[in-house]
Amino acid sequence: MRILTRYILWEVFSHGVIGAALFTFVIFMRDVGRILELVVRNSAPIPSVAEIFFLTIPTALTFTLPMGVLVGILIGLSRMAADSEVTALRASGIGAWRFVGIIGIFAAGALVISLLNNEIVAPRSAAALAKLQNSLKSSQISFEVQPRVFYEDLKGYVLYVQDVEPVAGAAVWKNVFLADISNPAAPKVTLAQRAVVVTQNDSLNMHLENGSQQETDPANPNQYTISTFAESDIPIPLPAAEPPPSRDLLPVAEVRTGELLERARQSPAARARLYWIEFHRRIALASSCIVLMLVGIPLGLSSKKGGKSTGFVLTILLVFLYYFTLSAGIAFARQGKVSPGLGVWSADILFALGGLLLLLRVQQSTIDVVSFRSLWKELGQRFSREREEAEAPEGTMVLRKASSRFPQILDDYILRQFLEYLGLVLSTFVVLTLVFTFFELLADIIRNRVPLVTVGEYLLNVIPSILYLMTPLSVLIAVLVTFGLLQKSNELTAMKATGISLYRLIVPVMAISATLSLTLFLFDQLYLPHANKRQDALRNEIKGKPPQTYLNPQHKWIFGAHHEIYYYEFFDGERNQFANLSVFAVDPKAFALRERTFASRVFWNESLQKWVFEQGWTRHLDREQVKDYRTFDVTTFADVDEPPNYFKKEVKQSSEMNFDELKAYIRELEQGGFDVVRLKVQLYKKLSFPLITFVMSILAVPFAVSAGRQGALRGVATAIGIAVVYWITSGLFEAMGNVNQLPAALAAWSPDVIFALVGGYYMLKVPT
Repeated sequence: MRILTRYILWEVFSHGVIGAALFTFVIFMRDVGRILELVVRNSAPIPSVAEIFFLTIPTALTFTLPMGVLVGILIGLSRMAADSEVTALRASGIGAWRFVGIIGIFAAGALVISLLNNEIVAPRSAAALAKLQNSLKSSQISFEVQPRVFYEDLKGYVLYVQDVEPVAGAAVWKNVFLADISNPAAPKVTLAQRAVVVTQNDSLNMHLENGSQQETDPANPNQYTISTFAESDIPIPLPAAEPPPSRDLLPVAEVRTGELLERARQSPAARARLYWIEFHRRIALASSCIVLMLVGIPLGLSSKKGGKSTGFVLTILLVFLYYFTLSAGIAFARQGKVSPGLGVWSADILFALGGLLLLLRVQQSTIDVVSFRSLWKELGQRFSREREEAEAPEGTMVLRKASSRFPQILDDYILRQFLEYLGLVLSTFVVLTLVFTFFELLADIIRNRVPLVTVGEYLLNVIPSILYLMTPLSVLIAVLVTFGLLQKSNELTAMKATGISLYRLIVPVMAISATLSLTLFLFDQLYLPHANKRQDALRNEIKGKPPQTYLNPQHKWIFGAHHEIYYYEFFDGERNQFANLSVFAVDPKAFALRERTFASRVFWNESLQKWVFEQGWTRHLDREQVKDYRTFDVTTFADVDEPPNYFKKEVKQSSEMNFDELKAYIRELEQGGFDVVRLKVQLYKKLSFPLITFVMSILAVPFAVSAGRQGALRGVATAIGIAVVYWITSGLFEAMGNVNQLPAALAAWSPDVIFALVGGYYMLKVPT
């Protein structure tokens, strides 16, 4: 019996660990880019970056550990049932309760780990992560400044830099424009050709070289001061780090369990209810390892026909059902309709009762679990029955023989398996992401009393972006599993023995992958931006924020088309009028002011097609003195020819535009002195990311063929490894492109080229 126990435990444990690792990776993918950019910028020490990495994992494990237990049990037992191993064991007198005893060892171990994580590790990691992120905010400012963009996060200052060079422990800025706006009506401006910047204590120390400082008195426009310097130091106070919140105001997820119980007993009833819900939630999620085991064992033992695919589908359905029931119970508990304990534990109670009933039923006889593969096959046969009856069998054979060499019956066979696994994997990722997203927003949904219709509409609009992001990873797993199982069952060997090359066998999969790449590009061109825009609007509604406007009225600095810098205190976009407009004309070669103009009112004249300046002055400057000064009541300037729309920049996300729209948007922003480096990287990624789907299919084949007898299990493990390497590589190159260390095109296309070359190399080495 020890051998049998070890065999069953290994079958369940191996699938469970890989499933939990895959689910954790999918959730963690959202933070990879942000963490890698910290590394590239040198804006956080490597230990702090590593700390961020590890502190984000425990929260994900809160959800993925129970899911790993369920997927391990269902897939492991479904495989044994499909191979008739369960039938043989049942015939030898081993009942369902014996399986419970054996697999209970695995579930109990997962329960202990989950309890330690939920009760001790996750709260401490959440609190430590919040503290670390707050401490890093001020230290990153010198590295966050982007070239050719106005940085307005320094209190009382606005900064513009034409070029940035990160060096060890400091940053070097070239062509610096610094405006002191402590008096908004008369900003004091400093221009320098170079600055060495370091962050020390609570200040940003700028060592300026070859520059000048100029200021005027708004009460006396005739007075104007110019001071030049070869070297100068300007310390700028940094925004004070946010003080740690009072212990009473900490989010409940960051409160340690002992303190949580103490607050639950001492707080007012409304607040205590939240603490009790969080306390029960931590234990209930850990206990779900046992509860899901009770449901998974009878269903896994009865999955004789579908094998692993049926186990996979059951995992999706049960995970969705469990977390939906749990979220509904928590919602009722928060509203006071049921007690916190009953609300949180309702999902565990229902699933435990259902699992016990299923175990009693399967102890007497097997449950007829539908094989989803057989169901799909039956539906396909019914759909094509009329067409088959209309055609004579002889005619069908002649048509098959007379047709081209693609597709053949063998292509249909491979393609059916590939599409089946692709659909299963992709739907799993969609359900997992929706569940995690729903729980992230649950507190906002309850607090803002958001209708379920709105929540449902939001989740529906999230699905397109999930499909877009997860398709490459799903194709990778589907190819690895499909050809891994063909290799394990010696079907690939039989196909090769008939003279069919491996290159010919992968043609249908390569064709579908190429089609998917093209489909993803068209999807991003035609539909995805609209869905993302709608998704953002609904998320703001759920969060209780006002609807987002695409105009940013707070942006009062903008770079003109002829090397001018515009600053205004107010702009009426409907009437096209400025109040207190300053125009700084810059000599691009020396990076010094050549002209400065101020007007108390500026408006657009449609008949003249010009801006009309009223009640102001203008000065022509050289480096050290004022060459010309004059005042005016009404005048126009030939150089100020930007139309009103130039000052009405739309604030858009790259995900809300297709390729052509983003390209035009970048061109428009470049003229206004906005930073477009990130947008350029995203522009090229709109072409490179869909293509990675095809590259992944090429890369997966040699790894699948080399899996030997280990089949799907080795395939999924390999997929996780390849996906981790790809997302780290892609995130690293993207981060380097975002900080201008690599050209945007190279940053976007390098991962595709690297993985395509690796895939092609291994493909040529595979025996065909």
